[in-house]
Amino acid sequence: MPPLVLRSRLAAIAGTVVLLAGCAAPADPAARRRPPAVPPSASPSVPASPSVPASPSAPITPSAGSSVKPSAKSEAGWIPVDREAWKKQLSAYAGTKADPAGDAGNLPEFRADCAYSHRKADDPIVFPNLPGASHMHSFVGNKAVDAATTADDLMKFTATTCKPRADHSAYWVPTLYDAATRKPVETTGFRVYYRSIRDNSRGVKPIPNGLRMIAGDAKKKVPTPRGAQGQFYCAFYGPGDIDGYARSDNGNWPVCGEPATLHFMLPFPDCWDGRHLDSPDHKDHVAFGTDRSCPKTHPVRIPALTFDIAYGAKGSKAGYYLSSDPTGRSASSMHGDAFLMWDVTAMNQRVRNCIAQRRTCDNDGYDRLAF
Repeated sequence: MPPLVLRSRLAAIAGTVVLLAGCAAPADPAARRRPPAVPPSASPSVPASPSVPASPSAPITPSAGSSVKPSAKSEAGWIPVDREAWKKQLSAYAGTKADPAGDAGNLPEFRADCAYSHRKADDPIVFPNLPGASHMHSFVGNKAVDAATTADDLMKFTATTCKPRADHSAYWVPTLYDAATRKPVETTGFRVYYRSIRDNSRGVKPIPNGLRMIAGDAKKKVPTPRGAQGQFYCAFYGPGDIDGYARSDNGNWPVCGEPATLHFMLPFPDCWDGRHLDSPDHKDHVAFGTDRSCPKTHPVRIPALTFDIAYGAKGSKAGYYLSSDPTGRSASSMHGDAFLMWDVTAMNQRVRNCIAQRRTCDNDGYDRLAF
């Protein structure tokens, strides 16, 4: 496929360019706006909803809440929102006004750039209060995260590896290992996009504090050969082979040419049920919408997270494996957890400026175009 055609297709999938190295954005301002080398298979899988309303998603009523101090767990693992906190956040958001955008770009997103923090066999979403119960995870963001971490802890212990500092969230993925040495390969860049993945921002609302969710499937263990959905790929600027010029011996991992390195994109849903901060499978309380609207069951449109993960590794014949699938050694079990906690004022203003106004923002605010 000609490079220009490929880049055109990729722009529709992932938006702005990302080539992370130690959380730094590319030095070339124009390069930031070229589309990233993201394989078509990295686009979100957006299921057709059986119950899409005819009108744009209606805002949630003030009685449906959120959480800085979430209520006690309800039956079967559903965690209800703190309705008063959500009502207060919605009221504050309604009162925000967009700051002048000037020459900012028109890709509706803001972001957090994060560095590797620590590694633990813990998962405070799936295995709360059970240290060592999980496969190994690599954490970025909030530095205090372990198996016992709660939403209140994220706001109390706010030291973070992310910029902006207003993001107190925790993000984590299964640890990547070199198959030859069995040593961990940690991320060299971890960008979390908060973006609109639709052609409009109708009815968008800020994300409630304490929301947690998982994208991907840790139990999926199928091969990831060249061109497969859910594979790691080679990130670079300009023409090149995103599948690598060669593959590992088992075919599951690309071997990247210069100057590319291994990369992974992980999209999250953009609609929320407005009632729960978590669900038994950590997925049922969120869903993908369409350009038209969110499903009736998940009426609140929120910014969609995308994990954009860079590794310094270039690939090898031995390949790699994830802690979630050390035997099969495919990439199909790649998944990510997000436990979200922001300074509410910062979250509200970014949603107003960047998502609702459909402008491009970086860590600190509007991302100005270079001429």
